[in-house]
Amino acid sequence: MNYIGSKYSLLNFLQNTISTVTNLKDHSEYVFADLFAGTGIVGSAYRKRGYRVISNDIQYYSYVLNKHYIESTNPSNAELLEHLNTLDGIKGFIYSNYCEGSGSKRNYFTNENGMKCDAMRTELEKLYKNTEISEETYFYFLASLINSIDKYANTASVYGAFLKKIKKSASKEFKLELLPIIPGKKGKVYNTNINDLIKQISGDILYLDPPYNARQYCTNYHVLETIAKYDNPILHGKTGLRDYKEQKSAFCSKRTVTSVFEDLIKNSKFNYIFLSYNNEGLMSLDTIKEIMSKYGTYTQYTQEYKRFQADKEQNRNISANSTIEYLHCLEKE
Repeated sequence: MNYIGSKYSLLNFLQNTISTVTNLKDHSEYVFADLFAGTGIVGSAYRKRGYRVISNDIQYYSYVLNKHYIESTNPSNAELLEHLNTLDGIKGFIYSNYCEGSGSKRNYFTNENGMKCDAMRTELEKLYKNTEISEETYFYFLASLINSIDKYANTASVYGAFLKKIKKSASKEFKLELLPIIPGKKGKVYNTNINDLIKQISGDILYLDPPYNARQYCTNYHVLETIAKYDNPILHGKTGLRDYKEQKSAFCSKRTVTSVFEDLIKNSKFNYIFLSYNNEGLMSLDTIKEIMSKYGTYTQYTQEYKRFQADKEQNRNISANSTIEYLHCLEKE
């Protein structure tokens, strides 16, 4: 997925720096925590390397993706994949609220793809509730559905708005494709507030990748949240936002970010803490250094990288094409 804040392009930088600082070897009994997990890029990489991964995100669609990436073993099912891909579309919640043909005036998916998504999502829920598929298979296919349908969204990468005309990639016929199965130890995935969770877990490496600015993930990916939960929420406004007050992150507010960050560092029971943050974030580099230095030995590393951009046809004028990623490192006393 083309995801805001994705560390896909920075994986080598992150892994090399973490290895240099910790000197921990792969394929051991070490615990790696990825607690702003997003689409699971970093946690998946460390599962492959043999670590037992603890994953968390307050967004439910992220929880679903990471339930597969971090906990799945071998839930593949070719017959179920064929069954879902051959279903006839139905006029369910996605069609009725996110497709223009329903009268909703929202154009997130073509009518056909919205109905196909409804059919697959409804069938998965029915099979799971009737115990015809296991929990592991359910989350594997639901994660694959979220990842697949995103490729057909009629948006400029995020769901803060839809495009007036159907773009080329959104016009293609929707087909469910299965995500890869990540080899490695089975980890544990949570869907809760990080500042509560940190008091209940411990390990060797804690990796933190919080939001850097006031942009809330719950508004940018609200459609995926609704597909994941399929809970028929009351929607509001032109873009069909669901109620998100319980998912608003304190890390997206200049008023609260410093206090919740220090609370997180203070209560963490990990030997090493790594924080990804760029030079344009709500917290200043000096503030981060000051807080982390209170709790042990602090160092920092940097890497220049390309800024997140939406579809080329929708790009805004921006001040710079690149930004600097800081990896703040703390060896806790």
